[in-house]
Amino acid sequence: MAVRVAVDAVGGDHAPEVVIEGAIQALQQSDDLHVVLVGPEDTVRAALAAHDTDGLALDVLDAPEVIEMGESPTAAVKGKPRSSIHVGLGAHKQGAVDAFTSAGNTGAMMAASLFILGRLPGVSRPALPGYFPTTKSFSIVIDVGANVDSKPEHLVQFAQMGQVYTERIFQREGATVGLLNVGEEPGKGNDAAKEAYDLLDALDGFPFVGNMEGRDIMHHAADVIVCDGFVGNIVLKLGESLTTVLPQLIGAEIQRQGLGADEVGLIKRVFGNVTKPFNYEEYGGVPLLGVDGIAVVGHGGSSARAVATMIRRAAECARQDVRGAIAAALAS
Repeated sequence: MAVRVAVDAVGGDHAPEVVIEGAIQALQQSDDLHVVLVGPEDTVRAALAAHDTDGLALDVLDAPEVIEMGESPTAAVKGKPRSSIHVGLGAHKQGAVDAFTSAGNTGAMMAASLFILGRLPGVSRPALPGYFPTTKSFSIVIDVGANVDSKPEHLVQFAQMGQVYTERIFQREGATVGLLNVGEEPGKGNDAAKEAYDLLDALDGFPFVGNMEGRDIMHHAADVIVCDGFVGNIVLKLGESLTTVLPQLIGAEIQRQGLGADEVGLIKRVFGNVTKPFNYEEYGGVPLLGVDGIAVVGHGGSSARAVATMIRRAAECARQDVRGAIAAALAS
């Protein structure tokens, strides 16, 4: 049976055209997918008219209001109940679709997900995972911005949810978990980190490998890296900056050394392959873990390729029942 994914057609910097292109790409790449585009019907259908959609499992769900990227999340969630985010999440809540995705206003997406879908039983704070490339492949960093202040018990739940997500979606059986800290030894860090360490270490059978430092991240010290959203967002943005800062530094050095065209071409090819994993388009979007459903958040500047990846990620979360697996893990 095809997985039904609702997509915010008017969410993102380049919507609706790029979102529609991404939805079509996702459908062309998957034979068990059904996409529902959510947004002002006239606007969405006008954009669809520029594409050949014959034979594609594609529908449109009318949502006349649009939450803009710069709007206050709280005000938008309260003031625009017929927005694409509200309508899409509502369809998911009612069981009409299996997941909802949006590259629109992240704060509004998180607030509306909590309001409409609610938390899973036992979840104190839903969290956002992020992808950080390593020498081995990549690690999941959690949280990357949903919670800037976190208690020790929240960090433990982030660890459990991130571990389930990594196992289910990336087939890493026994995915290991490390706690990001200022030192590797037990007893390091602030009070929250010390208590979180003790709680994680006490979990029976949980693959906790202890503290890890910032320098360990890119050496793949763990499959899942746990921190509060304040630290996690800084770590993630630092990683993203490498794709813009390093070319500037390398370009300046190339000029200083006066390298020839052949040498420059070789350097660019090597650098392009090395930095490719730091491109968010490789990952598409991330689910808000801990809500009672599948709500996937994409990058505001998503390209069509990134949108397609985001949709496929949402479908995979539904297929692998990430929601149910997290609920079971926390209950046990």
